[in-house]
Amino acid sequence: MLVLLAGIFVVHIATVIMLFVSTIANVWMVGSSNYARISTGLWLLCNRTCTELPVSSEDEASLKAVQAFMILSIIFSVVALVLFIIQLFTLEKGKRFYMTGAVMLVCWMCILIAVSIYTARFTSTVAFATNPHHGYCFILAWICFCFSFIIGILYLVLRKK
Repeated sequence: MLVLLAGIFVVHIATVIMLFVSTIANVWMVGSSNYARISTGLWLLCNRTCTELPVSSEDEASLKAVQAFMILSIIFSVVALVLFIIQLFTLEKGKRFYMTGAVMLVCWMCILIAVSIYTARFTSTVAFATNPHHGYCFILAWICFCFSFIIGILYLVLRKK
């Protein structure tokens, strides 16, 4: 049981770190130009230097929603981690980690909404670039989506023994 708790804790910390990296780094979409590799993220457009991401007025609300939901997912993931640690030491034997699981599933839902909006609105375009493809931050966000769902379900079924 202790090994299972330690494993879940390590995967949860890895998920939090990957969420930070995928939200902060600007490599959600990558393309090439005549001069250099161009990458875009949630915040900046980078080739040799980084500038503000050029977004049309019709896509601005979508980008703000993706940014907000990714930040919310980080917050909920950290809150779930703190709740897990608190419940680990205060929860009675035989009780389940319901609160931690519920908060982690809210994190999962925030990641789902953010990545789905980004996929629907921004995946085939990189400004001034040809041959666009997904960067590592986009892939990390999907990995965090899977991990947060698995961790949330494990928290819901896990009993403290």
